[in-house]
Amino acid sequence: MSYRSRVRWSRWIATLSATCLITLGATWGENMPIQASNLAENQLVAEDVSAVWANGSFPVENFQSYTSPFGYRTSPVTGKRQFHNGLDLAAPRGSYIRSWWGGKITALSDNTACGTSVTVRSGEWQHVYCHLEGHVDSSRNGTFMIDRAGGIQLSLGQQIPAGTRIGRIGMTGRTTGPHLHWVLKHNGGYVDPALVLKEMFKRQAVSSAL
Repeated sequence: MSYRSRVRWSRWIATLSATCLITLGATWGENMPIQASNLAENQLVAEDVSAVWANGSFPVENFQSYTSPFGYRTSPVTGKRQFHNGLDLAAPRGSYIRSWWGGKITALSDNTACGTSVTVRSGEWQHVYCHLEGHVDSSRNGTFMIDRAGGIQLSLGQQIPAGTRIGRIGMTGRTTGPHLHWVLKHNGGYVDPALVLKEMFKRQAVSSAL
């Protein structure tokens, strides 16, 4: 990892430490957050676990701040207490979003509160990216998401590597400002993305030091 990358990671992690409100081991009904370090050891099994985590990509270019953590909160839209199933990452509208991990695009949608969204399946992991620019359309060749201004077109079933630009920060769906709502699930259970980012930073720092 380059010095500039390490500085960016340090800034992201410092912000996470100040804003993450989730306590490890807290339960959220049937979807208990999974401790990312346990996943690194038990689910992402490899001879060198640090090398496995090095494959991950931070999902937002031009990142500014974390605006809402994973867990229960008061909804900024309804004012009611609700379960927030992802992490909100703010960036200027039009900033590119990158796939956290390589995988297959399993869902494309633009007709829910998530707005224009992309879902990627990476083995036992599922990652969802919400409130993107663009729209979803279908033709005889299949279903696709298109963002002409951003030069992005993705097809349902398409295989993509980690770090692929899969969209841009938008204002589609139910949102009060430009941001990415990023959802992570493992074997059907929600995972706090903040814990994953912390583990990625730790493991990538170990790899860069070797």
